[in-house]
Order: sequence, then C-alpha cells, then structure tokens
Amino acid sequence: MKKNFFLGLAAIAAGLCMTACGGKTSSNGEGNDSLTLSGLNPADFASDSTALYVLKNNNGMEVCFTNFGGRIVSIMVPDKDGNMQDVCLGHDNIADYVKYGAEGCNFGALIGRYGNRIAKGKFTLDGKEYQLPINNGPNSLHGGGPVAFHNRIWKATPKTEQSIEFSTTSPDGEDGYPGNLDVKVTYTLAADENALQIWYYAITDQPTVLNLTNHCYFNLSGDASKDCLDEVLWLDADRFTAVDADVAVTGEVLDVEGTPFDFRTPTAIGERIDDETSEQIVNGKGYDHNWIINAAGEVDASNTPKLFGSLYDPNSGIKMEMFTDQPGVQFYAGNFLDGSFVGKKGVKYPRRSAFCFETQHFPDSPNHPEWPSTTLRPGEVYQTYTIYSFSAE
Repeated sequence: MKKNFFLGLAAIAAGLCMTACGGKTSSNGEGNDSLTLSGLNPADFASDSTALYVLKNNNGMEVCFTNFGGRIVSIMVPDKDGNMQDVCLGHDNIADYVKYGAEGCNFGALIGRYGNRIAKGKFTLDGKEYQLPINNGPNSLHGGGPVAFHNRIWKATPKTEQSIEFSTTSPDGEDGYPGNLDVKVTYTLAADENALQIWYYAITDQPTVLNLTNHCYFNLSGDASKDCLDEVLWLDADRFTAVDADVAVTGEVLDVEGTPFDFRTPTAIGERIDDETSEQIVNGKGYDHNWIINAAGEVDASNTPKLFGSLYDPNSGIKMEMFTDQPGVQFYAGNFLDGSFVGKKGVKYPRRSAFCFETQHFPDSPNHPEWPSTTLRPGEVYQTYTIYSFSAE
C-alpha cells in the first residue's frame, strides 16, 4: 500500500461514492439495480433505526456496513482472475443480525467496552473493585452485558465520500463500567488502493478501562461454506499470552519458538491447529490467543503503522495485509462456529470457515499492571487505528 494513505485521508476522490440505502426494493434481487455488489438488498436492513451503508472505490472494491453494532457486513475484493469475492462473513438482513446477536454472534461488529476476556468479570481501578456481567464461562467477554457495543444502534454520520463515522455514548455504570464514555469509530476506504482503515476515538469523564476492536470474520476464498485451513498466515510476533482451560489469560507470556504458535514463517493455518501435544492448543480448542506484536506502536515516516501480519488464500490468490498501532492481536480461528449461524445466501457457516484478527491491548490487562495499560482518564484521548489491505497474487 502507498505510504501516503494516512496523509490523504481527508482527500475526496473522484468517482468514489458512499450511500446510505433504504428504499423499497424487491426481495428476490432479480434484475434489481439497487442490490449491492455483494448481493445485499438495502431494504432488508431498513427500519426506523437501522440502514445499510456502502463505500466503493475506484478499483470497484465495495464495503457494506450497518449501524446495528457498527458492523462490517461485506467486503468485496478481486481475486487473481479479477472476479469479485466477498471475504467477510455476516448476514443479509437486519433480523438475522438481531437474532444471532442475542445468541452471542459478533460478525463484523464493533466490540466494547472491553474487547476479549476479563477474568471472572472483575477488575480494580484506583482502589475500587468493579464487577462486570459474566457471559463466557466464569469470565466477561467483549463487554459482557446485553447492551455491549455489538448489540446497540450506533449513530451513522457520513464524513466524506470515502468514509463513515459511527458514534455512541455509554453511560456511567453501563455493564458495570465506570464513566460516561463517548466513542467514535470511522471506517475509511482508500480511493485507489483496496485498503480499509478503522480509526477508534473515545473520551471519558471518569477513570475507566477501554479496549476497542472489530470482530470481522475473514474467509479469503470467498466460499464460506467450507473451512479455510489452507490459508497461509504470517505474524510478526515472537511471543503470545498463555490461556487456561476457560481461555482466560494466565499472566504467563510464552515464546512461539518450537510451538504451533510460530507463524514468523508463512504457514498454513491448518498445519498445526489440532496439535494436542500443545496444552495451549487444547485450552483454546485451536487458535484463540493474543499474539504480542513485535513492531507494536512503530510507524513509518508517513505515520503509517508497521505491517504485523498477512493472510493469503492459495486458491483465490487474495492476500490481506494487516497494520496496527496496537500491542497485540487476537487470532481466533473460528473454533466455535458449528453451522448453527445461517449467513448470507443461506450458507451455514461450518467450523473454522473464517478467522478473526482483533487488534487490541492484551486480554485482562486491568488485572495485569505489568502489561500495557488500558486505563483511560478524563482529559486523555483514546485513539488507535488498524488497516486491512487487500491484493491478489
């Protein structure tokens, strides 16, 4: 990707459009010009409070969103033959997002207040203990409560022809977290490169903890009816955080050397995912761990964060490169997908049919003061960004 991507975020590119869709359209999609490139019918997302939003760039890349959970609904990119493929799992109507969201499905959603797990749902801040909802074994996961960020209606505001902002306010005490928190998340699609940036911003009026991320499920083959264990992963990470049998971090930091967690050389994800000689593989039921990024916080001369990983599908030829200023990334290999979630075009998503790369601070950091802090105080500004950049080889 070009070095000037961040410098050019404010530029409006000719031919790039962003639309909020919502009118009456036919439900079968036949001969329907209002359908998105990914085949979504905007009417199926339209209600008094929800809509479908579409970004397109000069290359024909299309990304669709809904303000229910601030979700990425679809990502259309070209494969090696120039055919457009949807590389993001999700649903093709708002009713299914609501239904499966109530069952804990986070496809494409913004996650908060705290992405990942907080052990036993407890943390202490400035001498006061806080109790969060328990929703994942004995732990609190992805905010924990019924009004967590992935299940709320966000305010959608087009910012330029190439970006859209989702915003929300989380009141003091919501889901057990202190402070009134104002959050803005901006999705920006580069005009001439197939790159999607996610920029997170938040402020608070009381000391609190915060760890925002996005829970997009990627399948670079474009065929989510099958697993994608032959996709090749590279991660610039020498260490990862160990988990217990409940997939909560133990506080121990392990070297990847000589383990199934070593992706410093590009390796097919399925090659070692079921290596039960590794206790960590057993505990995570595969990969569901936080890797510590070697280049965390490093940027180049144009203020672009360093590349920390890539994913490549040898069949479609689609490659995704990942950039972030965060210290960690949760690589989750879809171990708990089991065919019960019915996605776009009626596909039942099987086990390991997609992978998540959740850029983040470490899980349970409020209980591990030796790790990078997730405390946000009044007067401070929470800002972080992540880029997913696509190409075909």
